[in-house]
Amino acid sequence: MTEQSTTVVVPELTDVNRHFWQGGEKGQLVFMRCQDCGYYLHPPIPICPRDQSKNLAPEAVSGRAALASYTVNHHGWLPGFELPYVVALVEIVEQPELRLTTNVVNCPLEEIRIGMALQVVFRHIEDPHGDVWLPLFEPQGGQK
Repeated sequence: MTEQSTTVVVPELTDVNRHFWQGGEKGQLVFMRCQDCGYYLHPPIPICPRDQSKNLAPEAVSGRAALASYTVNHHGWLPGFELPYVVALVEIVEQPELRLTTNVVNCPLEEIRIGMALQVVFRHIEDPHGDVWLPLFEPQGGQK
């Protein structure tokens, strides 16, 4: 992934979200999953909304997604962001209602389209309180 010099607000790591923000160290996109019914939860909550089970555990998904919606941001809200950039809503293939707000990277703006196949890439951010790996998405297999 091509690094961009951007200012990033680093999330506070907790026992509840560490799996998500640090899964990228192993190249994995990790969500909480109900071990009884198989439902993925994001953001993490202490009980499954499907079967009310508390038997939840972090589990990696394939990292593949489809672009559900997006907008191209042309305004520099924070210093250091390279403009324009794409804010996207992606649907994880394992569970389409499992959606993530992220960015589409490594793709010309004119080639971005709803429904396009994407794959996760991670941007490593060093932080004295714990490094994080931001999940971003690019066209799957170079397909645009």
